Order: sequence, then structure tokens, then C-alpha cells
Amino acid sequence: QVHFVESGGGWVQPGGSLRLSCAASGSIFSIYTMGWYRQAPGNQRELVARINSGGSEIYADSVKGRFTISRDNAQKTVYLQMNSLKPEDTAVYYCYLNQFSGSAPSWGQGTQVTVSS
Repeated sequence: QVHFVESGGGWVQPGGSLRLSCAASGSIFSIYTMGWYRQAPGNQRELVARINSGGSEIYADSVKGRFTISRDNAQKTVYLQMNSLKPEDTAVYYCYLNQFSGSAPSWGQGTQVTVSS
């Protein structure tokens, strides 16, 4: 079983910044991909960003140029630096981990991000 500790969520005014972190532990044999999804009320969960073992990054179009994903392989931790936040970024953010290509992901418990004035 994989366990996650997520932190960094909270409330911020539009234009502000937050940094999310997610540390994984437990039965982890390898890490293929780590990343973040988000889900706003009434919406489906959507990919925000992911980073694979080689360091390749993918971002949703809505966050490109504003969010940056990074990872610390030794600490099994993934980060999401979020700048120029907008009200539409308000959602619960979930980190995830894929141990192998095509494997089912393990999910964190989620952290709330609220952007409002």
C-alpha cells in the first residue's frame, strides 16, 4: 500500500502563489510517473501536470506558463509551484503515482486550493 502526505493547499487571492507538495511512502518498487489532478465541484477530475522518471513534463493548457511541476526521486516527492493563480484554479488537488507504465495509479487524499478575493 502506498501512503501520501500532501501539503501546501489553502486560500490565496487572485494573482497569488501556492506550492503543493506530496510525499509518497510504503510499498513503492519504482516510480514511473507522479503528478497532480484537480477536481472542482460539479466537474470531472482533470490532469493538471505530470512528470515521468526521465523528467519529461506535461501540463494542462489552462496552467501552462503558470504552474511548474518538479520531483525529488530520492524523497519520492512531487511538487507543484502555482503562480498567477486564478479563481478558476479553485479545486481539490490530488497527487498520484504510477509505479509502472499502464499500472493503476495510487492517489493522495487531496488538498483544497481556493483562489478568491
